[in-house]
Amino acid sequence: MRKAGILLPVSSLPSPYGIGSFSESARRFADLLERMGQSYWQILPLGPTGYGDSPYQAFSAFAGNPYFIDLDRLIGEGLLEKEEVEQVDFGQGDPGRVDYRKLYENRFPVLRKAFERSRFEEETQYRQFELDQGFWLDDYALFMAIKESLGGISWYEWPDTLRLRKFLCSDEGGADVYAKAAAAITKAGACCGPDEILRKVRFYRFLQYQFLKQWMDLKEYVNRKGIGIIGDIPIYVSPDSSDAWACGELFQFDQDRRPVAVAGCPPDAFARDGQLWGNPLYDWSYHEKTGFAWWKKRIAHCLKLYDVVRIDHFRGFDEYFSIPAGASNAHGGHWEAGPGMRLFDVLKEELHLSADSIIAEDLGFMTPTVAALVKASGFPGMKVIEFAFDSRDTGDGYFPHAYIPNTVVYTGTHDNQTLRAWYDELTPSDRQTADDYMGFGPQTTPQERDRAFIRLAMESVSDTCVIPLQDYLDLGQEARMNHPSTQEGNWRWRLKEGEISEELAEWIRRITQVTERSPVRSGED
Repeated sequence: MRKAGILLPVSSLPSPYGIGSFSESARRFADLLERMGQSYWQILPLGPTGYGDSPYQAFSAFAGNPYFIDLDRLIGEGLLEKEEVEQVDFGQGDPGRVDYRKLYENRFPVLRKAFERSRFEEETQYRQFELDQGFWLDDYALFMAIKESLGGISWYEWPDTLRLRKFLCSDEGGADVYAKAAAAITKAGACCGPDEILRKVRFYRFLQYQFLKQWMDLKEYVNRKGIGIIGDIPIYVSPDSSDAWACGELFQFDQDRRPVAVAGCPPDAFARDGQLWGNPLYDWSYHEKTGFAWWKKRIAHCLKLYDVVRIDHFRGFDEYFSIPAGASNAHGGHWEAGPGMRLFDVLKEELHLSADSIIAEDLGFMTPTVAALVKASGFPGMKVIEFAFDSRDTGDGYFPHAYIPNTVVYTGTHDNQTLRAWYDELTPSDRQTADDYMGFGPQTTPQERDRAFIRLAMESVSDTCVIPLQDYLDLGQEARMNHPSTQEGNWRWRLKEGEISEELAEWIRRITQVTERSPVRSGED
């Protein structure tokens, strides 16, 4: 069945507290998606963001971002007072941008007040939460507690006793793991007692409990409207993550738990020196020996959070680009073989994955082996309208007339310019190609162009079409979410309250309906 959806990160939702959250605003957006005939709401990764504020560089592959916890719900539960929330500067002075510095400085003190007043550990739902989360919660909470105690520095910079987890085997502090950690932190000069480290651990557990409880309630609300959530996960974990710290055997680390090689992309027309991501690379031979146990846990966890999982950089399962650790750019990298279908055969058998439960982000240079992996997996690949008219990207299958049904088409992604800004930045020859293909003339307005590109995507044979909300809104470069290979100024755009007009909502509903992507809702003819 043909389907349509809208891409809007949770962080981009309107709210009075500086960033979008699991609030009534999210529910109103779900109501609007239903009115507009959408089948999907696609979001960006929900993990707790670190340096650079990127959702693709999270402190955990399993944990959730505390910024998304709805403060109004905590007020309703008696854990916060409305006055003490309203007097805090979360950066709400600019409702169209996220101010991550103010969030970092001011959000956590408010959440700590809620934690201190909560008796969450007495709740039956919390005890079930602990059982359900399993192995990752303990590691993550302790990791964050130690990180906070050491001033937030990366675990790569921690003293060896903590970095290499030697404190777990030491005699200092007795048998209690928190006393051992406190002793190691104090020896490092940070002065932390067992009660303090335990309180910090409990705080990070509280945050994850609130995050998951609120998210699952929101997801249930969205699903009741017949709308699925498309989640997004990066293939790699962040270098500064509890996963890398606690599960070093999963990665290409040396005996000192330092990376031997890191992830990135080779030089191309977009990046002369390539892209140096810095993420630790997987030791795929170890994963295979364990029957891909960690990946089974990760995907199973994601399939509880989302209805469909988009895996970023899917080609890394076929081949991954390995750059020597310490390199200043990607020139010295080389390709290595990934696990291929061996991983997905296991996931399909043990998790009963269906073909529509995963989206393979297969953008970039498509080798025959990558194409073969996507085809063998049965998962839909991706198509991007913008790429069809960029001479740096154009290749077989990029023009919409060459699409195949088992794909998800986008006008652009979070890594691309908005349609309006992209068209303005095209070279004269590429713009002429687009004009000829689309039938644009000198009198065609920017909004008419945007809507024509959207219509092109919606009319394509791709089974699913997802449009970033910025393109529906006809916004320019100020609304771009991310500039790849840059550290600052990204992930900030936010939707303003009331910015989606009734006229636009009706146009979206109609184009979805006439291209036969609108589902029949309960109660409709």
